[in-house]
Amino acid sequence: MANPSKAKGTAWESLILGYLREHHNPGAHRNVQMGAKDIGDIAGYYLHAVEAKAEKTITLSDYIAQANREAVNAGQPFGCAVVKRRMKGVADGYVVRDLATDVRLVNRLRVMEEALQDESFDRWSDIDAELREAA
Repeated sequence: MANPSKAKGTAWESLILGYLREHHNPGAHRNVQMGAKDIGDIAGYYLHAVEAKAEKTITLSDYIAQANREAVNAGQPFGCAVVKRRMKGVADGYVVRDLATDVRLVNRLRVMEEALQDESFDRWSDIDAELREAA
């Protein structure tokens, strides 16, 4: 690849994709670039449009604005940027979103957990215990 920055970005996307496939969704995949109606770099991170960034100078406001636009284009409720952390592996990358997006995400999680508790408290309790052990 003639452009070293593009090669670095592609390598970062590939690392994120491998991580998501192993730990989250085997069906995750890289998106084809859509120009003005771009839908993010990676699909398959549940409910999110993912913008992958591996740059020396980090500009969070630009990344979040881009991720939020691409979430709208992708029909996803949430956008996030996955930013490479210097000298660290993919699992140490930063997942970044603005507070408004994070509050919407956490509110959704809270509402869904409350619904599961109401429907089947024993099931919720088992899942909660399993996830706490995994953390």
